[in-house]
Amino acid sequence: MCAYVLVAEDNVKQAELVRRYLEREGHSVVTVHDGREALDTVRRTPPDLLVLDVMMPKVDGLDVCRILRAESDLPVLMLTARSTEDDLLLGLDLGADDYMTKPYSPRELTARVRTLLRRTHPTAPKIDPMLRVGPLAVDPVRHEISVDGRRIECTPGEFQVLELMAAEPGRVFTRTQILAHLHGFDRYITSRTVDVHVMNLRRKIEPEPRRPVRLVTVYGVGYKLTDGSHGAENGVNGRRDTHDAP
Repeated sequence: MCAYVLVAEDNVKQAELVRRYLEREGHSVVTVHDGREALDTVRRTPPDLLVLDVMMPKVDGLDVCRILRAESDLPVLMLTARSTEDDLLLGLDLGADDYMTKPYSPRELTARVRTLLRRTHPTAPKIDPMLRVGPLAVDPVRHEISVDGRRIECTPGEFQVLELMAAEPGRVFTRTQILAHLHGFDRYITSRTVDVHVMNLRRKIEPEPRRPVRLVTVYGVGYKLTDGSHGAENGVNGRRDTHDAP
């Protein structure tokens, strides 16, 4: 099911992270950053599901949930930094269908969204979250990677790099773009971390790691993920690809 999901989250970076994960599942996602805007958007174009942060300006998430529940049966997944049992019960009593406390895993959030949509739209077809690039398969839900059906063990950072690139095969990602994505998961990374992840991934997914045909360098720009059907990437002047960043 390709659902329309509204994400109401005042933290812009967090909202963007959630949006990217939900869009990889095939959903159409709109983000808003205060409670009043959330109410206006729902009333103007009702979504299939609302991901709702509790702590928001203008109108907080609890009031948004209470108001909307009086108007419709819109599925609501509530997010909050409050983790006490009383807070959880209050959110559920106001009509939230599910409740997650921060910090949370974006992959768990997408799984919760999928479960809510399946429960509230039982006749909808199932979503296949698998990302496939030639013989490479990345499963964002199970956090698994395989090549030619063979399971590959990866660190969390390596997985995030490969998942990012598998979502848009053929697109060239700069080191800065990859680094920005990793910053959502690890605050202590450096620019060299990207190069190390690429080097390690090549050892795991390439037929010949020193002549990569899947995770290749675009010299002077960055890296891209391909299906490997065009042979080794020779870079500039016929040079053999290396593990150095562009």
